[in-house]
Amino acid sequence: MSTDDAMAVTDRRRPRLDKAARHARILAEMRASATLRVGDLATELNVSTETIRRDLFELGEKGLINRTYGGAVRPFASEPSVTERHGLMVAEREAIAAAAVKLIKPKEVIAIGAGATTTHVARRMAAACRDLTVITHSFSVATVVSANPTIDVIMCPGRYNAREGMMVGVETAEFLQNYNVNRAILGVSGITTDGLADAEAPAAWVYRAMMNRAAETIIVSDHKKFDVPSLAIWARIPEIQRLVTDQPPEGAVARALGRARVEITVADA
Repeated sequence: MSTDDAMAVTDRRRPRLDKAARHARILAEMRASATLRVGDLATELNVSTETIRRDLFELGEKGLINRTYGGAVRPFASEPSVTERHGLMVAEREAIAAAAVKLIKPKEVIAIGAGATTTHVARRMAAACRDLTVITHSFSVATVVSANPTIDVIMCPGRYNAREGMMVGVETAEFLQNYNVNRAILGVSGITTDGLADAEAPAAWVYRAMMNRAAETIIVSDHKKFDVPSLAIWARIPEIQRLVTDQPPEGAVARALGRARVEITVADA
């Protein structure tokens, strides 16, 4: 029997997955690799390229992937509201917060961006720090950090985003130009080799303004944000100085952070 005949027999013996199982496999492959090609999927799943194209069309219609010519890529990160995110990855975010506040010194001016992880940082700051000035555009950050009477809070003006509980807009970014900041503590929707990005473009420009006014930028992010593209890139990796996370980054993101000499702190869970 020739090699081609043997491969054909093997293919016939391989069980074919139903549509639901194929979709699950495609999404699993997408989590492992940011880009998929129709031909590779057809071979892997033992179906025709037309079947794969139909699968990708259906997954694209559901917003689970972004279709491209010849395949698919991961969709841009779209996050649940900040209220929903507060209930996710709680242990990891608490550990990140505990590690992040150890970098803060008394008498410093700290800019803090909106988000679930940064709110955990603010809560830990209120418990563990003193004699700080905090500048923020986030109402949840302002609320929890102001529980400490030794911390002065400066709230940014702007247009209110109710979904995220934050102020954004031209007024917010311009207001930040009036301050010198020791450290900016910022979260992200995703980190890729292209840079740091947020699902909310108006928030991204505020984070950019905070970073530009800070002597040091500290990114606080759990590992699920690594290698995840999002809508608005507000910084390139060489522009940040520190990353505080719950697990070490891997692959291309880890190499990019290493080349930029970003100091990585892995929090103890």
